[in-house]
Amino acid sequence: MNDAELPGESRFLTLADVAEVLNVSASQTYALVRSGELPAIKVGGHGHWRVERSMLERYIQDKYEESRRIGLWNQAEFASLQEYSFDSRD
Repeated sequence: MNDAELPGESRFLTLADVAEVLNVSASQTYALVRSGELPAIKVGGHGHWRVERSMLERYIQDKYEESRRIGLWNQAEFASLQEYSFDSRD
């Protein structure tokens, strides 16, 4: 499925749709849902998982924010270390 095939106006996405958007496997998407990291609901008689489009967008934004914070933390963690020069002239 490509972007043109994703349901444009649909409020809910299947796990296969979510996997396609995130470019991960269906089993990875299922694990995100089962762990509660990606909010989803079960619908229908067989309990098929559905992810609300807005929840997926929020999840993606949260991941960007998490990456940003990790980057800042790593910069701050090493900012106080003295820089070492390996130049033999020093």
